[in-house]
Amino acid sequence: MHDIIISIFTFIFGTLVGSFLNVVILRLPQNESIVLPASHCPDCEGPIKWHDNVPLVSFILLRGRCRSCSSPISWQYPIVELSMGLLSLALYLKFSLSLSFAIYFLLSAALLAVIVIDIYHQIIPDPISLTGILVGFGLSFVNPHVTWQDSGLGIIGGGGVLYGIATTYYIFTKREGMGGGDIKLLAMIGAFQGWQSLPFVIFSSSLLGTIVGVGFMLKQKKGGKTVVPYGPFLSVGSLLYLFFMERIDQYFAALFFR
Repeated sequence: MHDIIISIFTFIFGTLVGSFLNVVILRLPQNESIVLPASHCPDCEGPIKWHDNVPLVSFILLRGRCRSCSSPISWQYPIVELSMGLLSLALYLKFSLSLSFAIYFLLSAALLAVIVIDIYHQIIPDPISLTGILVGFGLSFVNPHVTWQDSGLGIIGGGGVLYGIATTYYIFTKREGMGGGDIKLLAMIGAFQGWQSLPFVIFSSSLLGTIVGVGFMLKQKKGGKTVVPYGPFLSVGSLLYLFFMERIDQYFAALFFR
């Protein structure tokens, strides 16, 4: 019973943070303050009262529309809130209420924001990635899963690998195939999860990106000029490693060091 109550509160806490992430996702790409002004309808700009700003519940009760002007509310809001709630619950089930939970809650929130922002705007804001690099490295001194040496190598390796790939691609194609935001994002992932995470994150993100990219190429019929943001795939690869790191490390060890 105790675990069930904590699980419920952990999920609720995650949805509250998800509600804040929606503000970050909306305002950060526009270089707007994420604190002021208070939450308001993007159409009529009417202030949103607290009882209309309850994660998930308000969207259902309002039937997905603004109370003031009846404009439709984007499905992004409940999806992000639900996603962060589920991530928070999954982190609790894996790490319980521990320092690891707090550390990887920060990483998961950052990755979720990156996924949505990159899908909409094809950018990864520096305030997320650069701050994440510093925070991830700083927390490595107390992180039970990653040493500061692993974190430092993760930053260097993560940023260096993608920079090398991007430079090589540009040399042969004369086109930008990967933005600097992706490079800084992988460095952030390395800071939080260490260099050990990089082989899987790069492999899984490349595989997912290729599958989705081919689908978009066939749909858009633009060939090699099809633009697909890479940040979401790096983020998904990082989250997969976060929750299945033990099995993934065992598999990679058996594959390459047997």
